[in-house]
Amino acid sequence: MFKYTYNKLFEPTIIALKKLGGSGSINEIEEKVIELLNLNEEEINDIHRGNTTKLEYRLAWARTYLKRYGLIDNSARGVWALTEKGSKDQIIDDIRIRQFVAGEVKKSTLTYDDQDMPSNEEILTLSNEVSTLTWQEELLDILKTIQPEAFERLCQRLLRELGFINVEVTQFTNDGGIDGKGVIRLGGVMSFHVVFQAKRYRDSVSAPIVRDFRGAMIGRADKGLIITTGTFTREAKKEAQRDGAPPIDLIDGNDFVSKLKDLKLGVDIELIEKVNIKKEWFENF
Repeated sequence: MFKYTYNKLFEPTIIALKKLGGSGSINEIEEKVIELLNLNEEEINDIHRGNTTKLEYRLAWARTYLKRYGLIDNSARGVWALTEKGSKDQIIDDIRIRQFVAGEVKKSTLTYDDQDMPSNEEILTLSNEVSTLTWQEELLDILKTIQPEAFERLCQRLLRELGFINVEVTQFTNDGGIDGKGVIRLGGVMSFHVVFQAKRYRDSVSAPIVRDFRGAMIGRADKGLIITTGTFTREAKKEAQRDGAPPIDLIDGNDFVSKLKDLKLGVDIELIEKVNIKKEWFENF
């Protein structure tokens, strides 16, 4: 079981970014924190809720607090980086950070009891990264209940929307785990034949599944892609990028629903207007 609370991940996150040269993607930060804390597979794959592990969930909270405190920041492309303040050698005081964030929502006291998540008042400080977990879980619940054939057709539609051409769903059994194929063109010049596997899973895809799929794709395509509504174990991720073997790209449930949102496939985005009154503007009259 994963034992680290989000506030105990403040310092490992800062150290991870320093070891990564000052910046890194969410996955890079997570991998470095796993290394720093010497986490085992059970701790890494411990599920918080839906498709999100406790490690992912609490690291998201940690990044939110560190950003509010001014130690890190993130770009529109999802790269997190140390600020000038965060780059300095210093003691990372998790209580002081929580007190500072609490001050932003005008809360006078906090209880530090190593709970799984912050108090209701602290939730007000959530960034989009954390708050979007709710709609992701709702959409994943829907996807996990549709028929496997329907999920394969949805994957077909998604790949077409992403720029694949000649996307077909395999109509035969004994295909070695291959559910479909397509072609992706880069820059209108180079073409790669891709086979994909669509797994409507509630659980994690393991390394043996990745190995079996690689065996089926060799000789049939240039690239392989596994799409799941579930997650991938860390060993599965390693197997997908194993040195000396054809690499396989992975799309887990959270990535899948994010792409559906970006492409507005079955998802409507409602923008809420916020009006801010500039009191000082009127004082000039």
